[in-house]
Amino acid sequence: MELGLKEKWAIVCGASKGLGYACAQQLAQEGVNIVLVARTEQALQDSAEQIRREAGTQVIAVAADIATAAGRERVLAAAPQVDILVNNAGGPPPGDFRGFSREDWLAALDANMLAPIEMIKATLDPMIARRFGRIVNITSMAVKAPVDILCLSNGARAGLTGFTAGLARQVVQHNVTINNLLPGKFDTARLHANNTQRAQATGVPLDEEITRQKAAIPAGRFGDPAEFGHACAFLCSAHASYITGQNLLIDGGVYHGML
Repeated sequence: MELGLKEKWAIVCGASKGLGYACAQQLAQEGVNIVLVARTEQALQDSAEQIRREAGTQVIAVAADIATAAGRERVLAAAPQVDILVNNAGGPPPGDFRGFSREDWLAALDANMLAPIEMIKATLDPMIARRFGRIVNITSMAVKAPVDILCLSNGARAGLTGFTAGLARQVVQHNVTINNLLPGKFDTARLHANNTQRAQATGVPLDEEITRQKAAIPAGRFGDPAEFGHACAFLCSAHASYITGQNLLIDGGVYHGML
């Protein structure tokens, strides 16, 4: 399917690896020029070069922390224009809420709620003026089914979801959509780190913990990040203008609810 995205420009955050990288990779395959954002310079440059080789589109790598005003300024200055914004940030650390301080909660809110809102604020009106815009927030399945050890993520991402639900209905008339992608368990470094902590906490071997988790997924496996990237690309496409304010859960069938 031709997605109608050739020569568009996208900012993709948290994109040096994992699900952010998968989204950037698939958008580039559709002819989108990418401003690739992450905090770690070398990993970011390596990922940018890989996408350039594969897709042949323009890729501008910006090492920045979008949880800071200075970082956001650098990213926005690098983009000739922003037709697509993919908000993504590594989740805050897992743990018991009793062990987290006020500073921990504020850091989680800055990274996973307030920074995405600031990026939306900076890019939304030009999208409206051009009558094309696609905003995708990568959140978590925890928005629908909170995960016990991810209390910081549960709270911050739910806040972003509530904010975008109202805004999405205000701007869709301008061909600007805002949707959230809710990943379940995908084969990423983040999942491996969470599994390692859970295995250590329960005193079971890591392989046993991984086998147990896969058995709880109706699909019988962890997700492939490329699958997630394809879903993101479609939500950003010209064909998705009637989809807005939605939370697309991609979890292999784990969530049992109807809504």
